Amino acid sequence: MSANPKWAMIIDTTRCVGCLACVAACHNQNELPMTEYFNRIEEQEFGHFPNYNRRFTPMQCQHCDNPPCVGVCPTGASYKRDDGIVAVDIKKCIGCKYCILSCPYNARVVNDEHGYVHKCSFCAGLLGKDDLPACVGTCPTGVRVFGDLNDPNSEISKLAATKKTVQIGKDLNTRPSIYYIIG
Repeated sequence: MSANPKWAMIIDTTRCVGCLACVAACHNQNELPMTEYFNRIEEQEFGHFPNYNRRFTPMQCQHCDNPPCVGVCPTGASYKRDDGIVAVDIKKCIGCKYCILSCPYNARVVNDEHGYVHKCSFCAGLLGKDDLPACVGTCPTGVRVFGDLNDPNSEISKLAATKKTVQIGKDLNTRPSIYYIIG
């Protein structure tokens, strides 16, 4: 890990089988009610029989370098950490939902019981323990690679240097920290 980590993720959609293990692991790790999800799998169908296919695309907060959700928050509850993680301080959140409206990735949810907005944190609490986000560690097909882009020896940096990736919504100038390998 570098002295100033820049956390990011590469998601290889060619490996995703839509098993939802990442969704379940995230749900469990974050102790979310059954109606709230930080992770989802979008399914696309394309082609015509007999050349029909499906693609599963894991979606979550993109931890943008230029996050629109941060600028609209009137209390500073939404903020970007130095390591690139976009976070929410639930103690400051007043539940106005401006961040939900500004997020083009539909990645924020309201906690119905308490009224605050929250989202994926890349399992920030696990990172200090040299652990991986729950969605990464549980995937049986190795769809997700997580790490420090500022460390040239990290698995994610090596993969980014050798694979063609895309950022979803790149034209929105949000500069996502999640990169996709699309097959």
